[in-house]
Amino acid sequence: MIILGIDPGYAIVGFGIIEFKNCRFRIINFGAITTPADMPFNKRLRVIFDEMSFLIEKYKPDAMAIEKLFFNTNAKTVIDVSQARGVIMLAAEKNGVPSFEYTPLQVKQSVVGYGRAEKKQVQEMTRRILGLEKVPKPDDTADALAMAICHAHTSGSCAVGTPKIKKGI
Repeated sequence: MIILGIDPGYAIVGFGIIEFKNCRFRIINFGAITTPADMPFNKRLRVIFDEMSFLIEKYKPDAMAIEKLFFNTNAKTVIDVSQARGVIMLAAEKNGVPSFEYTPLQVKQSVVGYGRAEKKQVQEMTRRILGLEKVPKPDDTADALAMAICHAHTSGSCAVGTPKIKKGI
């Protein structure tokens, strides 16, 4: 299964593309889509959509895992990130790629085993799981790779483990 992990934003969109096969991870590509602050917002959204469409067409992921947003104190930021997230999800939908949403708590639980893990712990475990020499930069890229790992772990794959069957009930 090829998974496209996304850390949404409008200045930086982190992406990580991994393959999960036979309970093993293989990195295909990772990086960030960036837009300059002085670019009009609608053009930033177009760049994000076009670049995301390019990645999807090139790598043909089986699934996209994207961070589920939570409300913070800055409503403008939440609205702008939501719009960027919308064009990302539209790119996936137009290309027939199913989208799955995960909260930061779910990602931490899946990658580290503890839902209250610190960001640095998640990044270090992501590095170890994927066999990288160092944590990918920018942080948005590492977060996107963690998102992809989370989807692999929660999509009914062998990494989750087999259910225990109780006998003699």
